Amino acid sequence: MAHTRIRKFNTKETYPEQKLDNDLCQAVVARGTMIFMRGQCPQDLDTAKNIDSHDPVEQTHKVMQNIRQLVQESGGQMEHVTKLVVYLTDIRHREAVYRTMGDYIKGVFPVCTGLVVVALARPEWLVEIDATAVIPD
Repeated sequence: MAHTRIRKFNTKETYPEQKLDNDLCQAVVARGTMIFMRGQCPQDLDTAKNIDSHDPVEQTHKVMQNIRQLVQESGGQMEHVTKLVVYLTDIRHREAVYRTMGDYIKGVFPVCTGLVVVALARPEWLVEIDATAVIPD
């Protein structure tokens, strides 16, 4: 593992009423080159064109693919992700978004904060995720 993860946990234990299986932790100790990514939305990184879907799962796949692409273009890997901030426009999408996000962070254990907001920059966006990664020295 690239960084020291403090108090690892899985959301199956902390949110037993929800069908989640995300590897997270309470804190990450990291040294290296930091990658700060702007909040990623369900749009193509090259064209800025929105994906043609109003499904939270499909939107989350695109958001996480963008994060993975940016981490890799910066010289890192998903295991270098240290923090995620998830913005949702509807709390009812939380389980679907977190389950999908969990596919991309299995075994990574980043810290994560989730917020429900009134709206995002475009009305068709249901999810935005802000990510930070640290490539070890």
